[in-house]
Amino acid sequence: MAYSTIPKGSLYMNTKLYTGNGSTNNITGVGFQPDWVWIKNRGSANHYLFDVVRGVQKNIHSNENYAEVTEATTLTAFGSDGFTLSTDADLNGNGASVVSWNWKAGTGQGSSNTDGSINTTYTSVNTTAGFSISSYTGSGANATIGHGLGVTPNVVLVKCLSSTGNWKMHHTSLAPITSLNLNDTSAQISTASVFNSMATLNSSVFSVGTEGDTNSNGLTYVAYCFADVQGFSKMGSYVGNGNVDGTFVYTGFKPAFVMVKNTSVSQDWYMLDNKRDISNVCDSYVTANNSTAEGTYTLADFLSNGFKLRDTGGASNASGNTFIYMAFAENPFVATSGTTAVPVTAR
Repeated sequence: MAYSTIPKGSLYMNTKLYTGNGSTNNITGVGFQPDWVWIKNRGSANHYLFDVVRGVQKNIHSNENYAEVTEATTLTAFGSDGFTLSTDADLNGNGASVVSWNWKAGTGQGSSNTDGSINTTYTSVNTTAGFSISSYTGSGANATIGHGLGVTPNVVLVKCLSSTGNWKMHHTSLAPITSLNLNDTSAQISTASVFNSMATLNSSVFSVGTEGDTNSNGLTYVAYCFADVQGFSKMGSYVGNGNVDGTFVYTGFKPAFVMVKNTSVSQDWYMLDNKRDISNVCDSYVTANNSTAEGTYTLADFLSNGFKLRDTGGASNASGNTFIYMAFAENPFVATSGTTAVPVTAR
């Protein structure tokens, strides 16, 4: 049996809950220096996304198509075990209950990747965890961009920084011509020009077309790329069965974080994790495309080797509908401790 090279998922992706204090707030306990920090106040507030490539104070919202904004009162430092916040009420209001999802990329901002026809400004990459962050300037013509992963990414997520524009996701479970908008509810969209139908997608580069959301001449962009890593991350799809005894999705690990989207019809992006729900069923959710407060709805069980849907409708398990997902591990199904296999139990 092949074992995971990552014995503990929280070494590279971890959910951290915290309470705001309305002042300088040093959030620790992430377990590593986070290079991509996604924060959501569990009340009504925007999602805030920060990364080391763009730098501190520079935020974008997954629930909006707005350009990047620099705000001194937001995230002010990436620390060795977390991050530091200033006084922004959405991120750090006194007494606010907040969730942050954190990923580890490379060492700092990284450097330019020259594998594609467009050189990235910076690429921070973690080949062990299958995750990279890149910034680039668009050309307005069909192009390729280096991602640094050394394997073909399963998900490419792009956001224009210098202008309004939809968040565009390419997911390899869908046809090359299709994309999804993270910031809205739309079903999959067939527009070849967004990612140039991924004319080239391989271990070195991904493609962008002539569409303004991914490659307008002179505009700046950020790209987040993810590859499947055995026992740590899985980007896939499933078909719903519309039953409380729902579809089982095998990931090969006990999930710590799952985001699902119905690609057949208009629906929200549902985000679940193992910190807001410490036991099954997972029913505390936020939606990536909305600023609305955290809700509760019976959605899924996190199991030792995947997740099982418990919803009967469009959110995560509508009969006959296709769903894509991104999942990251708490622990692999079979981890390693020295040379001894350690089976992972369901919760």
